[in-house]
Amino acid sequence: MMKLFDAHCHLQDPRIISKAPQLIKTAREKGVVFFAVNGVCEQDWHLVKHLAQTHPCVIPSFGLHPWHVAERSPNWFNTLKEYFDSTPSAVVGEIGLDKGSQGRKIDFSEQVEVLRQQLELAKELNKPASVHCVRAFGDLLEIMKSMGPFPAGVILHSYLGSAEMVPEFSKLGAYFSFSGFLMSLKANKAKKMLKMVSSDRILLETDAPDALPKSNIDSLLFVEGDTSLPKELQGQRTTSFSRSGSSPGNTSHASIDASMLPKETLNHPANIHNLPECSSLILLWHWGLVFANPARFHVIDSRVTSTFKRPQLGISALC
Repeated sequence: MMKLFDAHCHLQDPRIISKAPQLIKTAREKGVVFFAVNGVCEQDWHLVKHLAQTHPCVIPSFGLHPWHVAERSPNWFNTLKEYFDSTPSAVVGEIGLDKGSQGRKIDFSEQVEVLRQQLELAKELNKPASVHCVRAFGDLLEIMKSMGPFPAGVILHSYLGSAEMVPEFSKLGAYFSFSGFLMSLKANKAKKMLKMVSSDRILLETDAPDALPKSNIDSLLFVEGDTSLPKELQGQRTTSFSRSGSSPGNTSHASIDASMLPKETLNHPANIHNLPECSSLILLWHWGLVFANPARFHVIDSRVTSTFKRPQLGISALC
């Protein structure tokens, strides 16, 4: 079984926190060895810390997401630093910039100020940072140029930026993490961008409970109790993948992919196995790019490096 590292997820999300132990257990049975669980606000940092204390496979990450900038407390930055003092294994994130439909509600100058503070802290502590960026890659690149390079690494989570920016980000220490959201790009744009990313700078993530891969639904695991699912799928395939191509009742789903499910459908962390099978990511197979190269996992945690001791595990191992 191929060992995989989920470089970015949110198992503390209120939609799935009560189910996190079972989700972790199932994903580990499918070969997911570590989960980088990213906090997004002061109110969930303690949940991330508790998950890491309870599950050694969880790598905690603390940060203030741009969507939560407006609600930060006057003492938020000192609180953040206290979490790093008490949790030496933690990394920085999720932080970033957002000019999308949700992010435009938040003052952009405040987003920039908060991002700079957290990037400075990451550099000071020599920790990697997981960065969210929506429609603000030019702004992010300029900020990173003014502060970089970042020897401990910056993970551009769910990267959907341009191909032209890849070399510039790479020179500053960036790694490129891909989730199911990659399938939202047009195939030609995805191909052009992916060709620019060095194989030793590719990471995979689920961004669970979001970013459900647009795979055939018979190859996906669902979160138990997800009421957004059609009735015939509720309660099915929460711990094992379907191999038959049909659900109970002999209703075939062979031609149905996740794009036909409600957008609220929750993503199971075990679905990281589906990313190489999705339509746009199939491009990676032909280039033999590497999904589990120990040389790059040091940017998260030394435990990950020691787990992936063998030479490169390539896409060919999945074929």
